[in-house]
Amino acid sequence: MEIMTKTEAKRLSPGLLAFYGDSVYEILVRRKVVSEGDRPSAELHNASIKMARASYQAAAFEKLLPMLTEEEADILRRGRNSTGLSAPKSSNSAEYHKATAVEALFGYLSLIGENERLEELFRAITDDPKGKTE
Repeated sequence: MEIMTKTEAKRLSPGLLAFYGDSVYEILVRRKVVSEGDRPSAELHNASIKMARASYQAAAFEKLLPMLTEEEADILRRGRNSTGLSAPKSSNSAEYHKATAVEALFGYLSLIGENERLEELFRAITDDPKGKTE
């Protein structure tokens, strides 16, 4: 895929950024889970689901906000304020909107080729003192 300019990526709807960002985030989660060592597929699945939940991503929203540039914060806000979202039964509306915002930001950063920044932000939200997802 060709890298977009910031202007091109900003023209995309927050929903489209989140749609793409969901897959970007999922790949990062799976890579992290796999890097923690070989284990049964059920454990891999449970670890990845934990980090993909809206509640986890909503907490990530709060961690990321003070770290973001003005431009990144704007993308995050646009994602959070996106309309037409209906929260799944496992989360509330506020969590779901924040999760969508994180996905929109990850989609935006990936589309403009800011992979180092993407990795930095992902590490900030997934690293814990023990270095494990569980």
